Amino acid sequence: MNPDLAALHPYPFEKLAKLKADCHPPADKSPIALSIGEPKHPTPRFITEAVIEHLHGLASYPTTAGTIELRNAIADWLNTRFTLNGNIEPSSQVIPVNGTREALFAFAQAVIDRNQDAPLVLMPNPFYQIYEGAAILAGAEPYLLNCDAENNFIPDFDSVTSDIWDRCQLIYLCSPGNPTGAVIDQATLTKLIELAHKHDFIIASDECYSEIFFDDVNPPVGLLQAAVAAGYDDLSRCVVFHSLSKRSNAPGLRSGFVAGDGNVLKDFLRYRTYHGCAMAPATQSASVLAWQDETHVLKNRSLYREKFAAVLSILSPVMNVQLPDAGFYLWAETPISDTEFAQKLFAEHNVTVLPGSYLGRDTDNGNPGSNRIRMALVATLDECVDAAYRIRTLIETLEN
Repeated sequence: MNPDLAALHPYPFEKLAKLKADCHPPADKSPIALSIGEPKHPTPRFITEAVIEHLHGLASYPTTAGTIELRNAIADWLNTRFTLNGNIEPSSQVIPVNGTREALFAFAQAVIDRNQDAPLVLMPNPFYQIYEGAAILAGAEPYLLNCDAENNFIPDFDSVTSDIWDRCQLIYLCSPGNPTGAVIDQATLTKLIELAHKHDFIIASDECYSEIFFDDVNPPVGLLQAAVAAGYDDLSRCVVFHSLSKRSNAPGLRSGFVAGDGNVLKDFLRYRTYHGCAMAPATQSASVLAWQDETHVLKNRSLYREKFAAVLSILSPVMNVQLPDAGFYLWAETPISDTEFAQKLFAEHNVTVLPGSYLGRDTDNGNPGSNRIRMALVATLDECVDAAYRIRTLIETLEN
C-alpha cells in the first residue's frame, strides 16, 4: 500500500460520528442536519429532464475533453460572469470534470514534481480536507495559512517568507471560503498572481460557492477575472474550479469544470485521459443547459438570503455570528469548546453542526477552527429557523 495513506487524517464527518455515538437526542425533536454542505433546494426540472432525454448517449464512450458544446457553454459563462473579454479558449482552456472534489484532488497529482527538494502545497486553515489529502498523496508537504477573524478570515499571505514561496509548487485558494464564507479581493489575487510568476508556482482557486452571494452589485471576484484585469490575458499559472452542485442544486449530477492556463490544462488533460474520468454524455448535455441559464441561480440566491436573514435575527443577539461575504455557511463562535457545544446541541436538541476544529489543524498559533462551528443553511427555511431557536435555547441555558 502507498505509505502516504497512513498520513491522512480522519475525515471531519468520521470524527463527528464518533462525537455523536453515545448521545441519545430527544425523540420529540425532529433531527435537523446543518453539518454537511449538501444543497437541499430542488434541482431545476429542466436539468433532470435533460439527463433523462439524453440517456441514449450511454451507447457511446465520452471523450475526456468533453463535447465542444459543453466547453463553449462554460467559456461563455466564464466570459460573462467574470468579464474575461473573450480570454478563454474553449478547446484548450476548459476541461469538464465529474464534480470539483475529484478534480481538486487529481490536480495536485498531476502538477506536483515530487523530485524537487521538499515541495510545498500552501492552503488555508481551516480548509476543505481534499486539499491536504491531495498534497500528501502527491508527495508534497501541506503548508497551512491560518484564517482568523483578525485578518477577516483571509490567509495572511504577507507573512509567507520568500523561501517558502520558492518551495511552493501549488497553492489552493477557496474563495468564497469554506467554512468562513470570506472572499479574497481582486488586489490580493493580483498580488498572488505576481508571486506565482516570480516564484514559479500554480494557483488552484476553488470557486464552487461563487454564485451564492448577497450583494448583486458586487459579486465575488474570481481568479481569472483578476488575471485578465492585471494584463495576464493568457491566464498563466491560474486555474479555477467551478461546480453545478451549489450553483444549480445538483450535487448528484457530479458536474463541474476546470479552466485557465492552457499549458497547465494540456498536461492535466493528459493525466485525466489515463485516469479514466470522462463525464457521462447525459450529464454533459444537462450541464450545457445549466450553465446557459441564470434564472434558477437567481431564485437559489433568493432562498438563501431569506434563510440567512431569519437565522441571523434569531442568533445574533446571543451569539458572535455574522453574515458571510458569500456561500451558505455560518462560521459562528461558541461559548464553550466547539466539540462540547456540538455534542450538547445534538444530545439535547437533535441538531447536528460541525465543530470548527475538525476543519482545521493545530499550528503554533493554535487551531483557527477552535471554538467555532460551521452551520450549513441548506435545510428548508422552517428547519433552519427551528434549528436556530434550538441553538439559542442551548446558549441561554449555558448562560444561566
